[in-house]
Formats: sequence, structure tokens, C-alpha cells
Amino acid sequence: MYQLARKALFLLPTETSHHLSLNAIALASRLGLLKHLAKPENRPVEVMGLTFPNPVGLAAGLDKNGDYFNALAELGFGFVEIGTITPRPQPGNPQPRLFRLPEYQAIINRMGFNNLGVDHLVAQVRERQFKGVLGINIGKNFDTPVEKASDDYRHCMEKVYAHADYIAVNISSPNTPGLRDLQHAQQLDELLATLKQTQTRLADEQGRYVPVALKIAPDLDDEQITDMARQLIKRGIDGVIATNTTLSREPIKRSPLAGEQGGLSGWPVRERATEVIGKLAKALDGVLPIIGVGGIASGADACDKMNAGANLVQVYTGFIYRGPGLITEAAGALAAL
Repeated sequence: MYQLARKALFLLPTETSHHLSLNAIALASRLGLLKHLAKPENRPVEVMGLTFPNPVGLAAGLDKNGDYFNALAELGFGFVEIGTITPRPQPGNPQPRLFRLPEYQAIINRMGFNNLGVDHLVAQVRERQFKGVLGINIGKNFDTPVEKASDDYRHCMEKVYAHADYIAVNISSPNTPGLRDLQHAQQLDELLATLKQTQTRLADEQGRYVPVALKIAPDLDDEQITDMARQLIKRGIDGVIATNTTLSREPIKRSPLAGEQGGLSGWPVRERATEVIGKLAKALDGVLPIIGVGGIASGADACDKMNAGANLVQVYTGFIYRGPGLITEAAGALAAL
């Protein structure tokens, strides 16, 4: 049934089909239809001090503003991550900015953190019905200088802390100018120090510890991966999400869309994301958990991420192409490991 719906949706402009799909899921939830979907059995896993009903989550980017997470959670995800959210609303980059590559099961996006601002997301999350694990992904506004980026992350963390089960810090989107500079040694150390200080203060004030995970790019070299692992351990960050989208076009160099700017996600990033997870796992040596994401389109792909060293996995582009069946398939494959 999903494959038929996908064919119809793929005839529409990409962003139109995106919003239509989310609204359809929300309507199905209100009508009580989602409860009839086959869902994974609960096989809880403990990561970052949290209990996840199953290890398959939804990556950030699908529900940027927290408008749909209650309905999305009913599809069987073990956890849902919303955002990326910024302190102030921003429209993102001009359209067109989202491109499908069906022959590669891939997407190129240059959305640019389009969102309604952190206050809107907090208002949505205050009405939370979902009882599972909710992650909130935070970023900086496009016009905030890199040297002031810590202020944006601090502001967002202060706003969402009381409502998140974990906070994901996005410094790896290729679509916000200068953002990936925060992955460089000096800038990264300063940001991590600010994040940890803010987390410690909020935990003391609110009597509740909310884990913080850093989301990194797949385009790091071996030395950068090792240095990042060392800094994450040094600053006491709770986890790492590997990886975001890639700037590489090598896997799709024959596509007529290869020249489009933005981050490439889906099947073409699968091998590189898994490789980064393996190198990161070696450098972290079990000190911090890894959430593996990038090119998961089957249960076998999810297992590859776990075998490389991930503790949890997230899907996004594979979910667009495969639908809810991917959640059950991936969770079942991981349960059999």
C-alpha cells in the first residue's frame, strides 16, 4: 500500500509531497488508523541512561517544528528526534531546495534549517502525548557569526531542556554557512565546554539530567575523527550521532542532479557513514555510545551500523522510500543479532 501511495506522492513537487505525507500521517493518527499497522515488538535497550523500546529511531529533519511527532511515533519508532530548531524563526534557503534521486534511493537537500523557531517547538512539545524517547535537535541561526554560535546553542538548550529526553547538537549540516567550522578543534572545544556548562547548570536547577549528543559529518578524515572522539570524552558529552549528509558526489556522479548544492543522504552515503561509525567506535573505545544514521534502507543496513559499533540507529531517507515497513524490518533484524 505504501508503494502505491509513494508513486502518487512522487508525482508532486518534493516539498509539497513532504507536507502532504505528514498531514496524512497526522490525520490517520486522529482517526485511530495507525494502531492497525504492524509494529516492532518491544525489545528495550539502555543507552545514555535512557530506555528505548527498540533501537530504531527517526532522524531529525522530517519534523522540524515538532508538529507531527506524536503521530510519527505511532509508526513503531523506538525514539523520535525533532528539529533542527534555531533560536529565531527563519525561512531557510530559496526553493527549489529538495531533490529526489529515486534511482539511487537518495535525496539532496539544501533546506538551510527552515523552521518556526524554538518557542514554536516548545509550545508543541508542551502538548506532548508521546510517552517514548524524544530527542530535540538544536542549531544556530544562519546569520549568527560562527564565533557567537555558542550563544545560539545555549539559548536553545535552555528552552528545550525541560521537554527533551536527549538533546542533539547539529554542527554538521552543510547548508548553513560556517556551521561545519564548529567541528574544527578550537571551535569545537569551546562549544563543547559551553554545552557541558549549560547542561550541568540546568541539571542542577531542574533536578533532571538530560543527555547531550553531538551530530557529526561523514566528510571528516581519520585525524579529525580521532580528535573529535578525544574532545567528546574530555568534555563529558553523552553520545555522538554519526552521520549527517555528505557533500561528496562521487556515488552519484552520473546523475543529472549531481551538480545541485546541498547534503546528499540515503543509499549513496551508506558505506561512508558505516566507515565513520567504525573509526569513531575504535577511537571512543566504548566510552560513549553512537547513534548510527546514513543510508539505512533495509534490516541488513541497520545491522551493518550496529556491527560497526552503533548502539542505536536512525532512519530518514530510507523511510521516505520504504515507508513504515522499514521500521519493523530493521528492528526485527537488530533483535536477531
